[in-house]
Amino acid sequence: ILGDADPDRYAKSIEVALKDKNSDGLLAILTPQAMTDPTKTARRFVEILQGNPPKKPILASWMGGDGITPGEQILNNSKIFTLPFPDTAAHVFNYMWQYTYNLQGLYETPYLPSDEDENAPNRQRVQRMLEAAKAEGRTLLTEYESKQLLEAYGIPTVTTRIANNEDEAIALADKIGYPVVLKLNSTTITHKADVGGVRLLLQDADTVRKAFQAIQSSVKEKVGAQHFQGVTVQPMLKMSQGDYELIVGSSLDPQFGPVLLFGTGGALVEVFKDSALGLPPLNTTLARRMMEQTKIYQALQGVRGQDSVDIEALEKLLVRFSLLVAEQPWIKEMDINPLLASSEHLIALDARVVLHEAETQTLPKPAISPYPLQYVQPWTLPDGKEIVIRPIRPEDEPLVRKFHEPLSQESVYLRYFHLMSLTSRVAHDRLSRLCFIDYDREIALVADYQDSETGEHEILGIARLSQLHGLNEAEFAMIVSDRYQHQGLGTELLSRLINIGKKHGLSRISANILPENWPMQRVSEKVGFQLHRIAPDMITAEILLDDG
Repeated sequence: ILGDADPDRYAKSIEVALKDKNSDGLLAILTPQAMTDPTKTARRFVEILQGNPPKKPILASWMGGDGITPGEQILNNSKIFTLPFPDTAAHVFNYMWQYTYNLQGLYETPYLPSDEDENAPNRQRVQRMLEAAKAEGRTLLTEYESKQLLEAYGIPTVTTRIANNEDEAIALADKIGYPVVLKLNSTTITHKADVGGVRLLLQDADTVRKAFQAIQSSVKEKVGAQHFQGVTVQPMLKMSQGDYELIVGSSLDPQFGPVLLFGTGGALVEVFKDSALGLPPLNTTLARRMMEQTKIYQALQGVRGQDSVDIEALEKLLVRFSLLVAEQPWIKEMDINPLLASSEHLIALDARVVLHEAETQTLPKPAISPYPLQYVQPWTLPDGKEIVIRPIRPEDEPLVRKFHEPLSQESVYLRYFHLMSLTSRVAHDRLSRLCFIDYDREIALVADYQDSETGEHEILGIARLSQLHGLNEAEFAMIVSDRYQHQGLGTELLSRLINIGKKHGLSRISANILPENWPMQRVSEKVGFQLHRIAPDMITAEILLDDG
């Protein structure tokens, strides 16, 4: 609008902009001109919004010092956020978009990798490695040990073998195939290159022998012979166009506990400083969001005719790395640098793991509770079907949707106290919040049956325990598929919720039950609940856990 615009023209322009479906927000800017009335314009602005409540964010920038203060006050009193400069408002819009985008990411349904069940982490192997290092009084794992730890969680690493002398190094190089890399093997030195502990592109036995001697001599001269425990022999992987060096790491934040890092890696990681942070544990969606915050992500998708890196495989790797961080509290710091990424492979070329001191009394906890594996247990139905009762996870949303489809109206009414349409029950906004839960405050157990022939999963029942805010009490709710009612599944699910409540130190668990829901009343009494009629149309089931 022109500089001579009066309040009515401003109001009309705002009205048109609010109706424009091509915009997601409105910023009204006023700069005092000869014909401008900032105060009256503000009043007309407010009147337009009162008659047409906005469905998009509204910002205003009334510029001009003291002369616009009355108009600015009118806008603020009407809950219209004002800013002194329009560029600041543009930043605010950007922050609002980022916030919305992050929320959408949290509740976007992640996928469950198809090989998740077959490639479960070898946690016992990791436990043995960490216990052995602590028993020796060490806080630093060797590169070889660090890679073994990563492999136990399904993270691919370059072939790495230990050689204690020159002849062993040559024999391993002959077996691996030239060219090879020799690196210092040490339980005390973390940055091998700083002490001359890395030799690249070794083409034959003679260069391997000389490299072994050079590493041994350099370490002895710079830090002492006691820091040399042989070398590792690895194949020399050539970088080609379309290959990228990444870094994946974790460190401790004094407030948030373990924090993840992803970004551009290699020798210049401190120069580029292209990285993003996240909190473990991740799922595939959160892993993607983390990658999207970096500059390298655009290149990973393929540029200048190069093939894209296997983004899905990279998501899986980040999920597994985050699980390792969340499940192993003795790990203080850890990084993979570089992680070689291309369209054909993802492979950790070097790794470093630092542990807490053995005498550490209190280990840091993740800000987000990891998946509670301790509650994953098998169970057998009366007909012989083997199922697994486990906590729900965000990836279960498609299974929960299928679970709701065949439920009878009676089952729905008894669970929700009113008839609820299938469309409402399976809406993404609803299911995403039911599946993506904070395990510190809520546990939902699902009865998971996997067909041995097709491999397809089916949820047979869901039981939920939700802690009441500010109280040491919780409420339970449960629903079982019509086909599997009256088979003891509800009793088993409720019994497990009671045990979980005891482990969490709850004092009381309760639930409201409709009088006509006699199966739930019977199950509740069977596992120890007391029933109380609190109204003609409502019964409360209650169990006290103080006495264990």
